[in-house]
Amino acid sequence: MAELHTPLCDRLGIRLPLIQAPMPSASTPELVAAVSHAGALGSFGSAYTQPETMLREAEAVRARTHAPFNVNLFVAKQPPAIDAAAQRGALDAVAGYYQELGLPPPEPVRPPYAPDLEAQLRAVEQIRPAVFTFHLGDMPQERVRRIQALGVKVGGSANCIAEARNLEALGVDFIVAQGAEAGGHRGSYLRNPYDSMTGTLALVRLIVRSVKIPVVAAGGIMDGAGIAAALALGAQAAWLGTAFIPCPESGSPRAHKESVLNSKEDATLVTEQFSGKPARAIANRFMREMHERAAPQLDFPAQNTLTGKLRAAAAKAGNPDFVAMYAGQGAPLSRALPAAELVAALEAETLEALDRLAALRG
Repeated sequence: MAELHTPLCDRLGIRLPLIQAPMPSASTPELVAAVSHAGALGSFGSAYTQPETMLREAEAVRARTHAPFNVNLFVAKQPPAIDAAAQRGALDAVAGYYQELGLPPPEPVRPPYAPDLEAQLRAVEQIRPAVFTFHLGDMPQERVRRIQALGVKVGGSANCIAEARNLEALGVDFIVAQGAEAGGHRGSYLRNPYDSMTGTLALVRLIVRSVKIPVVAAGGIMDGAGIAAALALGAQAAWLGTAFIPCPESGSPRAHKESVLNSKEDATLVTEQFSGKPARAIANRFMREMHERAAPQLDFPAQNTLTGKLRAAAAKAGNPDFVAMYAGQGAPLSRALPAAELVAALEAETLEALDRLAALRG
């Protein structure tokens, strides 16, 4: 039987080459703890989380398991002040939807548009998770080394070879190669995101051949066959997000979970309308109508703040029309399993797939 272990597993302190992707709406302490305790790497998507909450959530995981976990942050640069004309156009674009859901008219968005990144990074240093990853940009090399000096392994995401090489030069411990199939925000920061849409299999192979540090495959991977394919291409782990959205431990809204479970081929589109940055999600009315009207929007993350109350109200009402249902192209392969059962199923499927590949070699 094939062995399901890679050098990166040893480096991260995990039994399986499997990482639950850090999704802000889904990654509760219950999900992270269950995934990590099962032998994979659970991840917090802390992009919009205040530092004090980050500390509480880390404590909640450690009360459940001693297994390693990952904390992920967005490191995109904040936009300059938004002028009144841009505010008015973006407000008018969503005002009708606010009214439809019985909400007060949307108000102009004021900075800060997101939690203070420096304060979040200090929280990471205080938490000292086994792994820290970042998305939507790079970080100063001195900060990467400072976090590593605490015994934390650091990874960053890349949508192209140039970004992967940049991360390697920064000294990160591994690279997450995010293919075009991936759900959620595109990680591009050195190129136009729409020029960095290489599929996962091709991107993983290209990056593996271009850098000397471990590569993790992300995008469209939903089962053991996908994990085995990524490993065969040279990845040392697979990064799965959409697969964990339907888990009962996931914090994703019910409308999101049901839409993932009931999704069909080509159900997803890349949109900027929810947050201001390109992100893959299950297409819904809000996305389609905003695209059709070429509706004005604010820069990231101000647009995310603008649509926040709308998304929250829709989620509470179980209305998928206005929920940001981030998901990858493999969503139709999803299944509703508790997190530990899903990890066990993925492990068994991957071993079976690797054994099939070995059998082909005679």
